[in-house]
Amino acid sequence: MKKTVRLAAAAVLPMMFPALAMAADLDGSKLSAIWGIPFAGLLLSIALMPLLAPSVWHHHYGKISAAWALAFLLPFAAIHGAPLAGSQLVHALVEEYIPFIILLTALFTVAGGIHIRGNLHGAPGLNTAILAIGAVLASLMGTTGASMLLIRPLIRANDNRLSKAHVVVFFIFIVSNAGGSLTPLGDPPLFLGFLKGVDFFWTAQNILPETLFLVGLLLALFYVIDRHYYRKQGVLPIDPTPDTRRIGFDGAANFWLLGGVVFLVLLSGIWKSPVGFDVFGTHVGLPGLVRDVGLIAITLLSFKTTSAKVHADNQFEWGPMAEVAKLFAGIFLTIVPVIAMLKAGANGPFAAVIAAVTKPDGQPDPAMYFWASGILSSFLDNAPTYLVFFNTAGGDAATLMTTYATTLAAISAGSVFMGANSYIGNAPNLMVKAIAESRGVRMPSFFGYMGWSVAVLIPLFVLSTFIFFR
Repeated sequence: MKKTVRLAAAAVLPMMFPALAMAADLDGSKLSAIWGIPFAGLLLSIALMPLLAPSVWHHHYGKISAAWALAFLLPFAAIHGAPLAGSQLVHALVEEYIPFIILLTALFTVAGGIHIRGNLHGAPGLNTAILAIGAVLASLMGTTGASMLLIRPLIRANDNRLSKAHVVVFFIFIVSNAGGSLTPLGDPPLFLGFLKGVDFFWTAQNILPETLFLVGLLLALFYVIDRHYYRKQGVLPIDPTPDTRRIGFDGAANFWLLGGVVFLVLLSGIWKSPVGFDVFGTHVGLPGLVRDVGLIAITLLSFKTTSAKVHADNQFEWGPMAEVAKLFAGIFLTIVPVIAMLKAGANGPFAAVIAAVTKPDGQPDPAMYFWASGILSSFLDNAPTYLVFFNTAGGDAATLMTTYATTLAAISAGSVFMGANSYIGNAPNLMVKAIAESRGVRMPSFFGYMGWSVAVLIPLFVLSTFIFFR
């Protein structure tokens, strides 16, 4: 797939943009803040249209994403020239979007090929254990993969409970968000950081205390709340899911494929090769190319070898992945001028943003980075939010991992942790909500869910700020 895309680009782009390979880098200091409107418009569309015009959004979100992308690309090409516009398009697709979507698709497919059969009984201790296991798995197979693997058996385990929406809410807090903070496999923002040069194990080494603090307190709070409901209401006299002899896995071969995903991502980060290719000004290294081709092979192998029964039992379908792919295509393109303007620092149109996250002595303020990246990740998308503040802090991975390690930790933690503040903060949130509602769980409304997050998460984030990011 990737080879086909590149061959097509190699054939078509020279005809569209004859001087593409000679195009200059984008100078954000010479851009107006108006160029950020398509990016802001797309993110506001993602945030508001599912609430204000759900039917229009459901049927036309791909067209809306494409319209905002063209709202940037066409005027930019007309004003700044087709070569510069084309080079930015190729860079956004080849270096960032395609590897990002390939990894998400691999995790989504492999996790969708594993079905946990059997009936557990959702007592508080068992539920807490499932959430703890999910938190660990989230950093190994991604918040999307772990969420898709565990949400269905967790709902089955609690289908004899009267109150169970809180179980799904805390599942979103822990498994769909906070648990994915330790590796680039865990959450899209961290994988983008990995692509930008952040070491694979850097996050595990630098935000492990913050993660243990947050997840540990969330698990403790959940146990207390779940025990309250369990003791007060008990269970239904008849369990809707009959007991089975034992718990087991269907499609267990996908666990080996999951190991292959981990291996390929690790390999691309550790393997240093001088071999590379220039795609109209964008460097494509051999390790990254091997990783992406390998992930595509794993995706196809998983889909072809997993039985139709397993996919049916998991209610596996491509709709969620298609939505992510279409929306992120627009996001990765419209964010190009925003990143360029942020890179311009005090000389660019977003100088006020730089000032807000910078101390009077000119040093970055980790606490402000934590909340700024977190607040935006609560309502927009945490992957581009991470990129914005990564570049605001200088965009140099080597410097951020060392001199400004606390700042990078704050950006990473804010982008991942606070994606749990609303349903639209992170892609798995809405996926989990949809699955729960399809299984008869009465989930809180958009603002009802935020009531949970304000009451439970915000106090923990305030504590984290004073303990880790002062």
